[in-house]
Amino acid sequence: MTNYVTSMPLCVSTDGTAGPYILLSTSQLDEVCQLLDQHRVYYWSDEHAISLNGKPEVSVINLGPEGDAAAVQALLDSTR
Repeated sequence: MTNYVTSMPLCVSTDGTAGPYILLSTSQLDEVCQLLDQHRVYYWSDEHAISLNGKPEVSVINLGPEGDAAAVQALLDSTR
């Protein structure tokens, strides 16, 4: 799946200590959540979106400390 804002593939990030997460345009949030729901992936999204320097709003989908980053990345890659 391609990030609408950057035209780059969406990536599951694994930096930090809270577990893997996906940083994406808020306009893509519903589409990615539907994909995760279809595959019964546990996640939650932050209630607030962030916009810096007039750029489009960005949301975060958290996969939790037990989230399988590789499996979710494979799902995102399969929709390109």
